[in-house]
Amino acid sequence: MTEQKEQKKDTAKESSPAKKTKLKGKSKKKDKANNKEITQLKEQVSSEKDRVLRLSAEFENFQKRKQRELDEFKKFANETIFRQFLTVVDNLERAIFSSKENSDKKTLIEGVELTHKEIIKLFETFNVKPVEAENQTFDPNFHQAVTQEETDKVPDNTVTKVLQKGYLLHDRLIRPAMVIVSKNKLKNKTDKKEN
Repeated sequence: MTEQKEQKKDTAKESSPAKKTKLKGKSKKKDKANNKEITQLKEQVSSEKDRVLRLSAEFENFQKRKQRELDEFKKFANETIFRQFLTVVDNLERAIFSSKENSDKKTLIEGVELTHKEIIKLFETFNVKPVEAENQTFDPNFHQAVTQEETDKVPDNTVTKVLQKGYLLHDRLIRPAMVIVSKNKLKNKTDKKEN
């Protein structure tokens, strides 16, 4: 048995350099294949990186372009409104010139009234509406109370006078109406008696 073991060892020793050569050949083929795959993967990564960089640059340019467009829009958004106000200014200038040339107050008042109508028409065009206030119940969402007026002619907390009109733009309050609100005389007298 020992002889057989020794023979096997000897044959194993003899065959091992051949096996090593075969393994080296296979290993070289594997290395070439791996190197090829690595090179392909590197090329793919490189092309994807370039693609991402291009997309990033395009997105940045898109953002800059949109910001320029937005700035331009904000800058000229009110152009149509102001263009229409130019006719109002023209009419006011004519009224001023006319009042200097002609001392007739009636003509001046007519000119100012026509200009006022033109402004109201312009407001309607852009959905600017006055806030209804006179003889309405006081609403702090639309009215700004300046003072109170003692009266028994209207119910308590009713707008008796409008000092300055309020306006809505598309149902959004842009200026509240400045108003005087009623306070019941009788209620006020009873409050004083209790004190």
